[in-house]
Amino acid sequence: METIITIRDLVNQFGTNRVHDGLSMDVIRGEVLGVVGGSGTGKSVLLRSILGLHRITSGSIEVLGQTIHYQRPGPEKHWGVLFQTGALLSGLTVSENVELPIAIHSDMPPETRSELALLKIRMTGLPDSAALKFPAELSGGMIKRAALARALAIEPKILFLDEPTSGLDPIAATEFDNLIRYLQSSLDLTIFMVTHDVDSLFGLCDRIAVLVDGKVVVGSAEEITQSDHPWIRRYFGDPRAQRARQAGE
Repeated sequence: METIITIRDLVNQFGTNRVHDGLSMDVIRGEVLGVVGGSGTGKSVLLRSILGLHRITSGSIEVLGQTIHYQRPGPEKHWGVLFQTGALLSGLTVSENVELPIAIHSDMPPETRSELALLKIRMTGLPDSAALKFPAELSGGMIKRAALARALAIEPKILFLDEPTSGLDPIAATEFDNLIRYLQSSLDLTIFMVTHDVDSLFGLCDRIAVLVDGKVVVGSAEEITQSDHPWIRRYFGDPRAQRARQAGE
């Protein structure tokens, strides 16, 4: 198994509050890893640290064999990010949003960029007509798909998803999970997904990483649900989690 993200002895501290206290974990190529944890356990901080958007206190992070440093060039040409709110630029159309990372990371002619952007838009299940719409003209589900198209624009090896089904109704959330799994398989993607959606955890993820006590517990759904840690038992013992687990089996 090839390790595509390596985190060792990660410490993130804010004043006297140590959010991550020697956290170590690996992400394996081709897997869908779901990251979950209670409020204040540093899920978003962990994601931002991996992306080089947060200055870590100590420890090391490597992505695709390259050490990540705060606000320094990293292997961003090889990853795509879907932020929780979509983070589309309101003054650009969907097509222009998707074209933006292509323009930044390549010297592709504008006509070719536009054609590639349309292809990515179609891959996420949006109609061609969505390409010319502005974010304010889109529904919540369409914003998620447009943001996903932008994340896929430069054909990444790793896809980072921050609460991808947040705000979606159950039907739309299931459809989005199915789309992620299809794209992951078709494009040979490694997916790092921060989520609180138990249906996604059990239905989509190959492994689950639970942030507790400043560190992380990683394993299959079966291994995680057998943990004797109080928070993990309480979280995955909840009736909603139990139903999601049964549906995912």
